[in-house]
Amino acid sequence: MDVRDVLPHRAPFLMVDSLLEVQPGKWALAKKCVSHNEPYFAGHFPNLPVMPGVLLIEAIAQTAALAATETMVGSIGILAGVDAARFRRPVRPGDVVVIRSEIQSLRRSLGKARGEARVDGELACEATILFAIRPLEMFAAD
Repeated sequence: MDVRDVLPHRAPFLMVDSLLEVQPGKWALAKKCVSHNEPYFAGHFPNLPVMPGVLLIEAIAQTAALAATETMVGSIGILAGVDAARFRRPVRPGDVVVIRSEIQSLRRSLGKARGEARVDGELACEATILFAIRPLEMFAAD
């Protein structure tokens, strides 16, 4: 499955390059290859490029959306909260980030997932996220 067939995000805000494995409704494993050309490296930080932690959280959220795909048909997941976020190591250009998000609960309008992002098996970020599930038509342009 191509992540662009599921996620509404596009460059430069698509934080997941490929889906490695998925158990629909339960968990997903995805990958992000961090390029030297990522637009945020120009300012975060000059001469010391580090992927912003908030974008690692976004990668966890996008991976959770891949796990929740069947529930989200015709809908979009909107980040509603972040709990227990911890950043363990910097993510730099050239790193390959493997993201795993596990759905903890999923109802019609609200989901909760626990996720982690690893580089070379080493924990870079972990967090619990909450997301609201809203119909796509709520976001249609006028």
